[in-house]
Amino acid sequence: MNLYLDGSRYTFTVTKAPEAKTDQEGRQRTDRRTGEKLTVTQMMALNAEDGADVITVTVAGELPKVSVGQIVTPVELEAIPWATNGRNGVAYRAKSLDTPKQAVKAA
Repeated sequence: MNLYLDGSRYTFTVTKAPEAKTDQEGRQRTDRRTGEKLTVTQMMALNAEDGADVITVTVAGELPKVSVGQIVTPVELEAIPWATNGRNGVAYRAKSLDTPKQAVKAA
C-alpha cells in the first residue's frame, strides 16, 4: 500500500541542494523497478499550525533543477515507514519537485 501525503497545507523550501543518493561505497543508487538514478533533496516542510520539519525527499531520474531557498511542490509525495536493526523512521519519495513556474506551465 502506498501512503501518499496531502502536502497542500505545507510550504516546502529547499534547504540543501539536490545530490546523488549513494550507497555505503559511494556509488549512486538506482530505482529497483526503473533503473533510474536516485537523488535526494533536503527541504523544510512548514505548516503555520504545527511549525516546521526538515525532511529528505528522494526522486528518481534527473537531478532536480532547484536551489537552496527555493519553494517547491513535491509531486505525489509518499511516506515510506521503515525499520532496520532496531531503528525506524519514515523515508519520503516524490515523483518530481515542481517549482511555481513549472506548476503554472502545467495548468
